[in-house]
Amino acid sequence: MKKLLSFSFLSLILNLSAQKSLEKSADSIMKAHHIPEMAYAVVTPDKIQVQKTIGHHRIEQIHEKPNANISDFFHLGSNTKAITGFIAGYLTEHNKIKWDTKFFDLFPELKDKSNPKYLNITLSQLLGHKAGIQPFTSGAEYQKLPVFKGSKSEKRQAFAQYVLTLPPIENDKPYNYSNAGYSVAAFMLEKVSGKTWEQLVQDVLKDKLKLQYTLGWPNRTNINQPWGHWEDPQLVSVAPETKYDLSMAEPAGDISMNIINYSKYIQFNLQGLAGKDNLLKAKTYQYLFNSSDHYSIGWGNSVLNNIKYSEHAGSDGTFFTYTLINQSEPKAYIILINNANEQAQNGLFNFLELLRKQYP
Repeated sequence: MKKLLSFSFLSLILNLSAQKSLEKSADSIMKAHHIPEMAYAVVTPDKIQVQKTIGHHRIEQIHEKPNANISDFFHLGSNTKAITGFIAGYLTEHNKIKWDTKFFDLFPELKDKSNPKYLNITLSQLLGHKAGIQPFTSGAEYQKLPVFKGSKSEKRQAFAQYVLTLPPIENDKPYNYSNAGYSVAAFMLEKVSGKTWEQLVQDVLKDKLKLQYTLGWPNRTNINQPWGHWEDPQLVSVAPETKYDLSMAEPAGDISMNIINYSKYIQFNLQGLAGKDNLLKAKTYQYLFNSSDHYSIGWGNSVLNNIKYSEHAGSDGTFFTYTLINQSEPKAYIILINNANEQAQNGLFNFLELLRKQYP
């Protein structure tokens, strides 16, 4: 018994030492790559192997005492897409909609106003970037939009109707990435549920999964939360009142979460990939991740050395989020930072290598 206790104590000491070493490496990478704050985690279906938030909320504070907190929120950017897909999966299980439901079966009155090449687009195609919808991945595209009136949901629905009048993207690529496609998909989810996308997020994330989140930049909810950063021309923190509106493509990329709650969300997905039912059935998780080889529902897929990986990066230009899932374990590596420039992204992926070596 004493030997067992001694071994357990030694394992704990070694684990804490390894975590401290990893934290020091993260700090060095952050300084070299101008990353003010970073959160990271390694997650399995039944365990959080490591979870940490380090650094400063703003670049202007880096010579002060670190103020990072494990409860700090980070903007997920396009990693929101998987959450919208998750909500779609929830609605399919409750027989509100099917993956192959056609948009114009729900909105026949919009056929005459839309480009006929979109006639047969389905929910799954929209969420998998296979409907040919224009990308709307740059600010310039949004600046050309007409003025839409009404509530946030009504404006987004008008935006969805507008993009369906545009010519489709037609090429031989396996998918064509589109933020706007997720707004069109959200329009479908709102129709069948009788709720706005925002209400659906609250129903699923907060009420069903008991997860905390906020919409938009964290510092717009609380000034003492992390600030995003961009170059102007030097790296500066972005104030909450900065004119920057993602509401048209909110279902594609505007949720913020802290590492605790985002790790829990990813853990639900890992449990599903391991064959366990939770809020969603395991077969629904299989569809979310594996309904298509290249890009499924909010997740990009690849195979390396006979191991299937799912991954996604998200950024609105001020934060950067990356999640990598090894489906064969399953295990997830999560890194969140509050700077999205190229140098910071390089630093994130350098740290990812260290994280994977320590938690293979």
